[in-house]
Amino acid sequence: MDVETLRTAARATLDAATTERTPLLGEVYRRGDTWRFRVVGQGFDHGGGAGPGLRRGRPGLNRRWAPEMTGGRSPGLGDCSPDRPDARETEHGMGMGTGDGRVAPPLTGGERETLRAYLDFHRGTLAMKCAGLTDEQLRLRSSPPSALTLLGLVRHMAEVERTWFRRVIDGEDVPLVWSPEGDYQAAYDTTGADRAGAFAAWEAEVEHARRIEREAESLDVTGYQPRWRAEVSLRLVMLHLIHEYARHNGHADLLREAIDGQVGA
Repeated sequence: MDVETLRTAARATLDAATTERTPLLGEVYRRGDTWRFRVVGQGFDHGGGAGPGLRRGRPGLNRRWAPEMTGGRSPGLGDCSPDRPDARETEHGMGMGTGDGRVAPPLTGGERETLRAYLDFHRGTLAMKCAGLTDEQLRLRSSPPSALTLLGLVRHMAEVERTWFRRVIDGEDVPLVWSPEGDYQAAYDTTGADRAGAFAAWEAEVEHARRIEREAESLDVTGYQPRWRAEVSLRLVMLHLIHEYARHNGHADLLREAIDGQVGA
């Protein structure tokens, strides 16, 4: 196959892509009489895209955290950075840094390591979506008719972290963060709320959650969920938190784009 045929195959695949600069790993294959190009992996040095980066056995690639952009730390949730002891490369390998301070989950890690990494990745994503905005912007209902705000999402996730880790798994007798009466919707009311208070509460609950998870003997540890009237495992809790963050980070994408046009996950 000549070079021009390869270019034509690749161009047909990539024409619809957005204009960004990023390393790609691809393969050229033949189907019938047509040569085709398929992207099988990608990695990002300076925020050219979103999601876990590509690792191909070269340790040097895993150290590209783009500290000139973020100081090596996630905006607003610094302990999601690669400087955390449990975020360093393990025997299973770590994905490349995403260029914005988040650490991509390992590509071949164990179950607990992978759950922990994906949860931290999504925590870092919410922090990133709020970075650089004023209190007023964070309180803005930027996607009407929805009443959601970025600040409300941060406050809500503080509630979620406390409920599932401290109240359910650890069995602590503590009230909700924002409502002694037990009203989960109170977190979304940002009247009089500010970044400092919301992020302080959220980050504190994240640290409690990490401590409880680290100290648990295994993912099979259980706690009682009164709303479900059932015992639930730490494994389910971590999966549920990943689900919560992934869902609300989608909301955060739309809210942030409507505020200042910033996109990308």
